[in-house]
Amino acid sequence: MEKHHYFHLLLQHLPGAGAARRARLLERFGNASAVFRQTRDMLEPWLNPEALSALFEYQHAPKTSRLYQRAQKDLEWLMDHPEVSLISVEDKDYPPLLKEIRRAPPLLFVRGSVHALSMPQIAMVGSRNPSAGGRDNARQFAAFLAGRGFAITSGLALGVDGFAHNGALESEGITIGVLGTGIDRLYPARHKKLAQQILDNGGALVSEFPINTSPQPANFPQRNRIISGLSGGTLVVEAALKSGSLITARYALQQNREVFAIPGSIHNPLARGCHRLIREGATLVETARDIVEQLGGYLGYQESLFNNGSDQAEMDLTSGEQRVLEALGHDPMDLDRLADHSEMDVGELSACLISLQLKGAVAETAAGFERTTLANQSAGV
Repeated sequence: MEKHHYFHLLLQHLPGAGAARRARLLERFGNASAVFRQTRDMLEPWLNPEALSALFEYQHAPKTSRLYQRAQKDLEWLMDHPEVSLISVEDKDYPPLLKEIRRAPPLLFVRGSVHALSMPQIAMVGSRNPSAGGRDNARQFAAFLAGRGFAITSGLALGVDGFAHNGALESEGITIGVLGTGIDRLYPARHKKLAQQILDNGGALVSEFPINTSPQPANFPQRNRIISGLSGGTLVVEAALKSGSLITARYALQQNREVFAIPGSIHNPLARGCHRLIREGATLVETARDIVEQLGGYLGYQESLFNNGSDQAEMDLTSGEQRVLEALGHDPMDLDRLADHSEMDVGELSACLISLQLKGAVAETAAGFERTTLANQSAGV
């Protein structure tokens, strides 16, 4: 474990120091270890008396302090669960889009693929009790978007979240569940099978909360900023006027990300939140293709890419796309192997793969990504 990970774990156990307080400490002192080198005079404006006492107890007798003992329990749990990774905001694997948001979570617990967090993502959120149409829309939009290389990010909750995750899995796409609990807990418990399917398919579960954190109501609005922060855009499928989904949409706007909303019947109370978002400037979408076209700039490709190009003898490929095709060769290859062969980071590689799929040059199969006949013809193979 990296040294700075350990100090982040210590910070998580400071009494009364929630996520906002820890973020302010890091802004003021630069990094987690620096906080523990400060004098009482420096820290008094930032911490309550109980937190100050715990921190100075650690400074004077680290191995007998309460903070040390609590952090050790975390370390022991992590050693027993090697499938869980820790990444901090200082690490190169930290998701680049999430790092851009104000007060990004300093520490993430990740079960599954860390690389998945850097893929181009679309957040999908909505009612916990959607209509039949809302359920179908969540599943179908997610399947279309995941089939074109986007990771589908949601909160693993009942309702729209669950249908979105399942839609992505139906098209053998990547999906990411952001938890409102510690990474060692799953809420709701009935999504245990779905969570395992997400992991088995190359996705991830992620949490900023300390190990053993229970599903407290205040946790879920906080985790919503991560759902939107990981994503280039947020799609609200169905939402009432008083809905947690609207909180996620607000976060997306604050983070300068796209917000999409599916309109519904004026008689459906679950459409009213979407209608309000549309009146306030969210993009009205009727098909998943509307979202792909709107996010073209985010992925760095032009509108012309959405014309398949099958009637062209040669494809107009960027240097990155050519590099991916050369690395891919003529046999199916999964994302991790392709990242190694192309020597590209996962985010850039995923964007190129989406573009290549839209051009008809690459297809995603159960065995991985592979060239199409069209790509071979264009290359004169």
